[in-house]
Amino acid sequence: MTNKPKLEHSELSGEYTEDDITVLVDIYRPAGTQNDWKLEVVTQNEDLFEWDEPFATDREAFDEFLATIARDGIHSFLEEDDIPTTH
Repeated sequence: MTNKPKLEHSELSGEYTEDDITVLVDIYRPAGTQNDWKLEVVTQNEDLFEWDEPFATDREAFDEFLATIARDGIHSFLEEDDIPTTH
C-alpha cells in the first residue's frame, strides 16, 4: 500500500462560477516544499483538466486559469453534451 503525499492547497483554490457553470479550481504542491504549483480544474461532472506545466507561484497558476476563461470561456471545460441550452 503506497501512501499518497500530503498536499498543500493554495488559498486561491476553490469553486469558480460563471454563466451558471461552477468548476473547482485546485492549485496544489507537495506539503512542506517550495516546489512549483500544479493546476487542475474539475467540472460538475467530475471531468478533470490538468495543466502539463507547473507554475512558480499559485498566483501564476490562478492567473492562467483566469486567462483560459477569458480566452476560451468557461464552456471550454464542458463536453458538448454538458453545455446548458437556452430555449
